[in-house]
Amino acid sequence: MDQTPFEAEAGAVTATLTPMMAQYFEIKSVNPGYLLFYRMGDFYELFFEDAEIASAALGIVLTKRGKHLGEDIGMCGVPIHAANDYLNKLIKLGHRVAICEQVEDPAEAKKRGSKSVVKREVVRLVTPGTLTEDDHLDARSANYLAALAMVRHGDADFALAWADISTGETFVSDLSAEQVQDELARIAPAELLLPDAARQALVDRHLFAPAWASIATPIPAEAASSETAMPLLRAAFPGDRFDPSALSRAGRAALGALVGYVGESQKGRMAPLRPPQSNPAETVMSIDAATRASLEILLTQRGQTRGSLRQSIDLTVTAPGARLLATRLAAPLRQAAAVNERLDAVSRLVDDTLLRGRLRQELKSAPDLARALSRLALERGGPRDLACIGKAVAAALTISAHLSRQPDLPPVLERLTATLGAAPQDLASEFASALDDDLPLLARDGGFLRAGYDGTLDEERALGRETRAVVAALQARLMDETDVRSLKIKHNGVLGFFVEVPATHGQKLLEAPHRETFIHRQTLANAMRFTTTELAELEGRIARAQDAALEIELAVFARLRAQALARTAALQGLADALAELDVTAALAEVSATRGYCRPTIDDSLHFAISGGRHPVVELMVKAEGHSFVANDADLSGSEDIGGGSLWLVTGPNMGGKSTFLRQNALIAILAQMGCYVPADSAHIGVVDRLFSRVGASDDIAHGRSTFMVEMVETAAILNRATRRSLVVLDEIGRGTATFDGLSIAWAAVEALHETTGCRALFATHFHELTSLAKTLSRVANVTMKVREWEGEVVFLHEVGPGAADRSYGIQVARLAGLPEPVISRAKQVLDVLEQRSAGTASSSQKASVLDDLPLFAHQPAPARKEKDAVYEALDTLRPDELTPRQAIDALYQLKKIRDDARRN
Repeated sequence: MDQTPFEAEAGAVTATLTPMMAQYFEIKSVNPGYLLFYRMGDFYELFFEDAEIASAALGIVLTKRGKHLGEDIGMCGVPIHAANDYLNKLIKLGHRVAICEQVEDPAEAKKRGSKSVVKREVVRLVTPGTLTEDDHLDARSANYLAALAMVRHGDADFALAWADISTGETFVSDLSAEQVQDELARIAPAELLLPDAARQALVDRHLFAPAWASIATPIPAEAASSETAMPLLRAAFPGDRFDPSALSRAGRAALGALVGYVGESQKGRMAPLRPPQSNPAETVMSIDAATRASLEILLTQRGQTRGSLRQSIDLTVTAPGARLLATRLAAPLRQAAAVNERLDAVSRLVDDTLLRGRLRQELKSAPDLARALSRLALERGGPRDLACIGKAVAAALTISAHLSRQPDLPPVLERLTATLGAAPQDLASEFASALDDDLPLLARDGGFLRAGYDGTLDEERALGRETRAVVAALQARLMDETDVRSLKIKHNGVLGFFVEVPATHGQKLLEAPHRETFIHRQTLANAMRFTTTELAELEGRIARAQDAALEIELAVFARLRAQALARTAALQGLADALAELDVTAALAEVSATRGYCRPTIDDSLHFAISGGRHPVVELMVKAEGHSFVANDADLSGSEDIGGGSLWLVTGPNMGGKSTFLRQNALIAILAQMGCYVPADSAHIGVVDRLFSRVGASDDIAHGRSTFMVEMVETAAILNRATRRSLVVLDEIGRGTATFDGLSIAWAAVEALHETTGCRALFATHFHELTSLAKTLSRVANVTMKVREWEGEVVFLHEVGPGAADRSYGIQVARLAGLPEPVISRAKQVLDVLEQRSAGTASSSQKASVLDDLPLFAHQPAPARKEKDAVYEALDTLRPDELTPRQAIDALYQLKKIRDDARRN
């Protein structure tokens, strides 16, 4: 196997560093913590510890060639053409990579001496938060880089800046220490820049989430300084659209850290970051990390998109639309006026099916404009990115022309129409005429300009592609001029192109008038060879044709790229408008096709849902051919009566309590993000904070039991909920002793009612809590309805007034498959406990009663009963397919089967 350049040299390495290894160590020393992809010819090579790490992570062979200080030099490499695949895998595994390229032609290095090495420089630092290539990114999800800064005084302790480098979107927000966790849970950054002081402050306050350890990148204190940030921010955001001095000290520090890190990672190529939007946490619904996990808003608790709220309502047709939908779901609005503006736009498209369908069809032709623009700005874009921009602009103009003909558009659609109509048409026309239909990924591959766009390019291409035709045409002309029909133009590696004639005609070309044209090159036994000035020029042009054609194309590409980047701000605004229109049309499609209703949103304390449904579970139930059981919920209140209502929800496990609780929380999210909701009607006063504590989980790695996690989350709710919050709590106190748990649950209900005054759903198996409805005016009891049939429990999944008198736990255990002897024993114990619970016996007396129970003995499972003939007949009936006459006949047949069975 051929050796790589390093392998060839490494065999001669001694204790003294070779120039190449000296260069490697110098570059590696200024990029600590990064795997160094060191360019050598057609490979990126890794050495020493980097090679060991990469070979293990990528599953590639680790070789050892040569020695350094007496030790073998470990080495592995990846080919340039496949580097993106390997790079993607390393980044996903949490590694960071420095890309070191050859920045000099090897021929130039040789001029300096035989031992001179090619100049190399790190041209890019690749980290999880600075990715831009489609190969490395999820097209339908944002990829945020965040930076957290802290000040010792001021209105806020912390500030968070975050940006998606692939689109340029940039944000900054001042936060209290308690808000940091919520905001990072909402943003879910791929990478978090964190000074040691900020990290330690969060750890000291027990606010550092364990999940952050895997995404945190330590940065020095000076990188997050408000003083050093000013020049960076003025350079990154020139012009008068943004004034860095308007930010808080912490805000400047966080944004400066982010901008500095981006600049360092891109090695001078600045991403087209947009002027940052100030995004106060108070403008959106606050949802903490535990609630997001519990409600499975963007991801399920298994970390999958499938089964989440996002996946169930995502009918967007573009990747930017999907990203914006996720952003809105993660941060529902808190202002009623802004929510209603969004709902007005959705309502207009719900009512106009034809308009909605046409917009969605046209949006499908709009590529991901923002990411294409960012790649071009960072010099990683190619002809396809230019085509993306042209197609997106063309789609925007078409959509705008269609919308502008529609009467009575609501404000949001009017604004989008104006933005789309201002798209640079000249850019779309230029790109459409310049770019071919079949485009290469990289500009350096050439062949991306359309034939006829550039006359000079067409000539060069003709020489390159049609060499034979050009040579044949010249040969024919020379034959006519000399009247030598056997004249041929040939080519070999020594002479290049030459004219060859038989020896008998050679003398003719040496005489006037042809000797002025033909220059003698070689005489053979049977032939003579000549060249001409025209043939020599043609040979040079043919040799240069391919290089010249590529040079022309690259110059045109640079010009077209400059034209696009000159319109960066306008194109970014256009990308935002296309995404917003896609989300609006998608939400209208969901609302119209699934029977959702427009919610009434205001600043009251209403929360009245009629016929509410769970948006995710409903889809699953329908897929199985069943209908979802809708339920009402009315937690409405007012300031006059002290706040919202609190429903105590009782009923059996598997009765649907958790689904009912979650669906109301999800309805609030959908309503305030600007979507219709799965209900017959809904009136919701804006929810400022949403809390959901549903299900049980532990945190063993950090020493927290299931009950401890439950108490920590409950404490957060009781300490932070306000009168305008919506609280959903399930099974508080079930993780400890019965009396302890009941006491905690009792006190929590009283605190929510008397102190917080929030709207709340509180599910419990402590039936003793239902007595609180008699003493707390805004507490009401509701229960999940069940029926018993021949000893079996049937869950109706309906919510009704009242309180459950039992939990049906043993029936649920039977459904789960517990052995029949265990079920029988459980019933026996339960009967004794229930008999004694009515009395006043002490716990020690109850224990002695249990001691008198017969010992548990294994009993074989009873023989399986044959299925009832009536039930078998019922299983075959399809009521919806029967005529009235057939139904009567079926009834008589069932009666006959039953009578026969009794006689036997």
